[in-house]
Amino acid sequence: MQNLKKPIGRLLTWLDNNLLFVISLFLLVFIPLYPKLPLSDILPGYIVRLRLEDLFILLSAIIYGIWWLRRKVQPTKNPLFWLVAIYLAIGLISGIVAIFVIKTIPLQTIHVAKWALHFGRRIEYMFMLFLVFDAVKTKNQLKAILIALLLVIVGATIYGFGQKYYQWPVYSTMNREFSKGWRLVLTEHARVPSTFAGHYDLAAYLVFLLPITLVTAIFSANWVVGKFGWIAFVSGYTLLILTASRASFISYVISMIILFTAILMIRNWKFVLPRFIGVAVFSTAVFLTFGDLSGRFAHIINLSGVKGFVENNIFRMDKNAPRNYLALTDQLALVADKTDVPPVKFIEGQGTRNNGQRSENGEPATGSALPPDVYEEIPLPLSSTSATGKLSVTYGQRSYSDAAFAYGLSSAIRFDALWPRAIAGFKRNPFLGTGYSTLTKVQVTDFTEAESTDNDYLRSLGETGLLGFIGFFGTIGYTLYYFWKNQFRFKSKLYRSILMAIAAGVIGLLINATYIDVFEASKVAFTFWGIVGLGMAMGRIQVQESKRK
Repeated sequence: MQNLKKPIGRLLTWLDNNLLFVISLFLLVFIPLYPKLPLSDILPGYIVRLRLEDLFILLSAIIYGIWWLRRKVQPTKNPLFWLVAIYLAIGLISGIVAIFVIKTIPLQTIHVAKWALHFGRRIEYMFMLFLVFDAVKTKNQLKAILIALLLVIVGATIYGFGQKYYQWPVYSTMNREFSKGWRLVLTEHARVPSTFAGHYDLAAYLVFLLPITLVTAIFSANWVVGKFGWIAFVSGYTLLILTASRASFISYVISMIILFTAILMIRNWKFVLPRFIGVAVFSTAVFLTFGDLSGRFAHIINLSGVKGFVENNIFRMDKNAPRNYLALTDQLALVADKTDVPPVKFIEGQGTRNNGQRSENGEPATGSALPPDVYEEIPLPLSSTSATGKLSVTYGQRSYSDAAFAYGLSSAIRFDALWPRAIAGFKRNPFLGTGYSTLTKVQVTDFTEAESTDNDYLRSLGETGLLGFIGFFGTIGYTLYYFWKNQFRFKSKLYRSILMAIAAGVIGLLINATYIDVFEASKVAFTFWGIVGLGMAMGRIQVQESKRK
C-alpha cells in the first residue's frame, strides 16, 4: 500500500500543477474539431442552443474559480484584465439602459433572456484568455499547444475533404432547422464547413492560425515539427480555398504580407524573399486551379458605381428592397456561386438530392434574371384559404433589390438591411447602442431567431455604441501593441516569430470582421481569446527566464 501511495501522490501533485494546462490543451483541440451538435434549447425558437463545449467551459470555469480561491491563479495579473472588465461593464450598462431607459429591449422574459445569453457568451469566450494565460507556464507547454494546433488543422482538413468527396456528415447552424442537428451532406461544388458551423467560420479560423503554422514550418529547429508545420500549412490553405470565402482569402493575403514583413526584422531579406515568393506562387496556383473561390471573385469584379451606391443607400434602408421579403437567414441560404448549392438533408441510401423547390406541376421554377450569386429561381410560396376553408398553396415570383442585381445578393443583404440597421442602432444611442441582440429586428417587440450584421465594427457600434466599440477593439489594439513590445525580448527566432504570427492572425481577423461577425462565431472566438492568452503567457515566460539568468 505504501508503494502505491507514492505514485498516486506524484500524480495528484502533477495534476495540481498542470490541470489547467491539460484543460486548456483539451479545449483548444475539442472546440474546433467537435461538430456543433446541440444538447438542448436555451430559448424557445432561438438558433443558439446548449452544446457540449458550453458544459466543458462551465466545468473549466468552476475549476479555475477554485484555483483562484486557492491563490494558484491571479487573473488580475493578466495584462488585459482591466480592459476586458471595462468592456464587459460597458456591455452590462448598455443592456440596462436598453431595457429601462431607451426600451429597445422589451421588459419581457424572452427578450431580456436573449440579451443575457449574448452577454454571457462574451464572458464565456473571454474566459479562455485567462484560462490559457494562467495555464501555460513553460516552453514545453507552449510547444505542446503549438503541435496540437497543427494537428487540429490537419484533422479539420481531412474531415473537410471527407465532406467534399465522401459525403461525410455536415452539421450546420445556417438556419433554425439545421441547427437542430440535422445530418447534412455536401453536393459536388458546395463550400466546405468541415467541423465548423459554416464555411465562413472555418475560413476565419484558418486565417487566424495559418500564420502560426507557417512560422513553425520555417523556424522550428526540430525537423519533424518543421515538416509537420508545412503539412499543416499546405493542407490548411487548401481547405481555405474550399471554403470559397472571398473576405477570408483577402484577409489571408494581407496577413501573410504583414507576417513576412515582420520576419524581415528577424532574418535578412535573402532568407525571407525566397520563402515569400514560394508561398505566393503556391497560394496563387492553388487559388486559380482548385475549388470555386476564383469563380466567386468574379461577382465583385464589376465595382463601378459602388461608391455612389453606398453613399445613397448604406445610411438608410433601401427604398427598392424586395416586396416579397425573405427572412435574413433564408436569404443567405440562396447565396451561392453559380456552381454551388447549400448542404442538403442526408437520406439513407439516396445520397444527395436537389433541394430546390418546384412549382405545383413538379417542374423546376423559372423566372426572370437572377442576382449573380443566386444559383436557382426558387418560387415564393403564397397561401390562400377558400370559402370552404380549404388551404391552397400557389407560388409567386420573388423580387430583388437593385443592389442584389448590381453586386449580388450576398452584398445586397448587407447594403439593404444588415448594415443600415446597425447604423440605425448606433444613431439611436451613440454612446451605448441599443443592446446585444437588437439589430436584426424591424420592430422592437420582434423576436428574431438569429443575430447577424456581417460586419463586426458596425455590430459593435450598433449594440454597445462608441464606448463598447472602444472597449472591445481597444482591447485588441492593446493586444497588438503588447505583442509588438514583447517580441524584442525573445532571443529565440521561433518564439519571436510565433508572437508576430499571432499578431498577423489577429490583423487578419480584424480585416475579416468587415464582412462577417467573426468575433461572435463561437469556435473562432474561443480559439481567438485562447491564443491571445497564449501570446500573453509567452511574454510572462520570457520575463521569468530572463530573471533566472
